[in-house]
Amino acid sequence: MRNAFYNAALILKTGREKALEGDKSGAVSSFDKCIRELKELPPERTRDVLLAHSYLAKYQTMTLEDKSNKRAQESLHYGVSYARSTRDPLARAIAEECLSGLDIAL
Repeated sequence: MRNAFYNAALILKTGREKALEGDKSGAVSSFDKCIRELKELPPERTRDVLLAHSYLAKYQTMTLEDKSNKRAQESLHYGVSYARSTRDPLARAIAEECLSGLDIAL
């Protein structure tokens, strides 16, 4: 299973790099691929931390142009939920940053 987590982390990294390069659709596709692969694995903390980061990165990428995007809001919801349940400090900090512009508290 460690190999599956490593592959998912590489896909997440690729998505982040694409987002930084301005390839929004490529980044979102990478995040979606990462999420799909992680959801096939049995629940555990490492998987859930990676899911939190993937959903929150997808949200951040999708809201660069359109803050009211329904798919982005859904990604935020899942990302915040995973960040809360894992209690991962970095995921929680990212979730709080994403929520800072909204009237919602973590």
